[in-house]
Amino acid sequence: MNKAREQNSTHTPQPVPEKATHCGETRKWQWGTLTLSLNSLLVWTEPMLAALERGNDGRRWHTLNDKIWSPKNLRLALTTVTARKGAPGIDGQTTEAVEKHAEEELTLIQRLLQEGRYEPRAVRRVMIDKPGSKEKRPLGIPTVRDRIVQSAMLHILEPIFERDFSESSYGFRPGRNAGQAVAVVEERLAEGCTWVVDADIKGYFDSIPQPALLERVRQKVADSKVLGLIEKFLQQGVMESGKGWEPPKGGPHKEP
Repeated sequence: MNKAREQNSTHTPQPVPEKATHCGETRKWQWGTLTLSLNSLLVWTEPMLAALERGNDGRRWHTLNDKIWSPKNLRLALTTVTARKGAPGIDGQTTEAVEKHAEEELTLIQRLLQEGRYEPRAVRRVMIDKPGSKEKRPLGIPTVRDRIVQSAMLHILEPIFERDFSESSYGFRPGRNAGQAVAVVEERLAEGCTWVVDADIKGYFDSIPQPALLERVRQKVADSKVLGLIEKFLQQGVMESGKGWEPPKGGPHKEP
């Protein structure tokens, strides 16, 4: 729990259906004025949500690591990853194989995270077609185990940063999608606006400056174990065409 003094919240979160599907990360759930993915809502405690809504009293978040490796969070992460199926990483482990030994896998992941000994494997990079272009784009496929840890981290870290995103931002956010962005454009056109600007940064994920990104994370997160884990994932190697290398900047591409 963060070091800010907990206060009781007057907000009552929406009830979560007993048979809720955990793989729907883009589904939107409200807690007070906050918008969260279903899995984040399930693993964040009510005092944490209250602190999040009031801005954590301007302080950074402490002691998040134990929330990441909590059994409940890891199980949700495993369910999310295995439901998406997806290709295996460099170790050849499939989601089906991991699912068959789920409890053993989660126990191992929890112990490694608790002891600060978790080491991400290199991502398997492949080139895939780029829609609307003859070019191809790189896609990094982490191991299933790494995807579980990444999902568990996302459940805890996403709400901390999500609350400060622009209302006009629709990409890769819970409860938001490209269709909603198009709908807003259509509304603006109907209101008389005549210009639409479409911009894209080529190779954005390949060129993110890692030190600057980590510094932005440190402005909100003070847990050294979590920061160390994020840095490890940013610096994990890449395996491509049988050759391994470590990118000096950017981050590995996550499997869709």
